[in-house]
Amino acid sequence: MGYYGAGMGYYSSMIFLIPAIIFAMYAQARVKTTFSKYLRVQNKQHITGVQAARKILDQNGLSNVEIEYSKGSLSDHYDPRKRILRLSSEVYNGTSVASVSVAAHESGHAIQHAKGYAPLQIRNTIAPTVGFASQAAFPLAFLGFFMGGGGEFLINIAIYLYSAAVVFQVVTLPVEFNASSRAILQLEGNGIIQNNEIKDAKKVLNAAALTYVAAMAVAIGNLLRLMMMRNRR
Repeated sequence: MGYYGAGMGYYSSMIFLIPAIIFAMYAQARVKTTFSKYLRVQNKQHITGVQAARKILDQNGLSNVEIEYSKGSLSDHYDPRKRILRLSSEVYNGTSVASVSVAAHESGHAIQHAKGYAPLQIRNTIAPTVGFASQAAFPLAFLGFFMGGGGEFLINIAIYLYSAAVVFQVVTLPVEFNASSRAILQLEGNGIIQNNEIKDAKKVLNAAALTYVAAMAVAIGNLLRLMMMRNRR
């Protein structure tokens, strides 16, 4: 294959990725607008995100899990290695429906960790290798696509490496959906939100979940792209 033909084949493989990228952009826009909307809706109990998280953690026997302030917007996460819950400023100090919903979601991950939730264990196990594997995959594939003998071998390695990223995103879905389900139960069960606020909390969490669906779509699109590159050789 000539360099011109190879180049056309390489870039034509983007056909699998473009729809996923558009979907990811839509998901990001939706989570930002939904979060901003319900950040302005105060919860009726006037409970802050950090208070909600602390109450949920303590009620589930997780008083040993610390809560820290995290810089940046939507930077909320649970660190399973240090057993620390980190909440962004809007969530930590906020008394909105969005604030307590996100805090409860991250608390849900801490509960998953304590209970040995299998999908979370799998994600935590493969997480350290996924970053390297996904970053190494496309340089290898690019090299293999344009070189002669041995090129297909390199692309196959790239496919195996990137498959780890796809597995990570697929496993992430049940982890995130389950954390959101736990969040709603905890918010309602601990009296943090009232019945008429549940639908708003679900809207916040569903919008956030959409970003993980989009991330999986992008990962699958990239894997299909690698496979197309191998076939075009």
